[in-house]
Amino acid sequence: MRYRNIDPALFIQNREKLTQHLQPNAVAVLQANDILPRNADGTMPFRQNSDLFYLSGIDQEETILVLYPDAPRASWKVMLFIKETSDHIRIWEGPKYTQEEAHNIAGIAQVHWLREFPNIFHALMGHADYIYLNTNEHTRAHTEVPTRETRFITWCQQKYPLHKYERLAPIMHHLRAVKSALELELLREACRITEKGFRRILPLIRPGIMEYEIEAELAYTFLKHRSRGFATNPL
Repeated sequence: MRYRNIDPALFIQNREKLTQHLQPNAVAVLQANDILPRNADGTMPFRQNSDLFYLSGIDQEETILVLYPDAPRASWKVMLFIKETSDHIRIWEGPKYTQEEAHNIAGIAQVHWLREFPNIFHALMGHADYIYLNTNEHTRAHTEVPTRETRFITWCQQKYPLHKYERLAPIMHHLRAVKSALELELLREACRITEKGFRRILPLIRPGIMEYEIEAELAYTFLKHRSRGFATNPL
């Protein structure tokens, strides 16, 4: 495994915090980010939706998290939907999560293939009163390309126009601002790795060395210590 494992207790904890802020008999749905196209069959590097990762730890495209705390069936309370993998996908796109792997990472018992989502979601909507959907409400956000979230909102409101829709973003902003003990330890580890990176590059900085050479050394340190990469672009 390239990245260090995160205790699934963190994601279970985060989901429990979120459910305390939902209206009675509400469903919350979070979507993964898209893989954006480049040229021909090339794609941009994937970066997961931060809110979805905060609640599940799943770092993969075409993922949906559904929370329904007051569901009439126990199996509907927390569900994860992931892209179904195959030998062909494994060769051309690399390994994807199995259902067991997704369960172990997220601490979610009910892991389904993505193709099952429409039928299961339709069953849920027959019982739920409220639906919480997520969008990027950052004050400096400017998105010209419709995201997976915005496409889902359009589809959902057209198919289920009489449900009561709520914003998930304000709740997520509030929750993510307060760090738990598990999160603080992860932040400390990120700081330790960053320190190692700076200590590696400081002796190398001199007249004539290029910024991309320094970036390469910093990236090497991050990857060596199984970091998920830069929080922000270093250049």
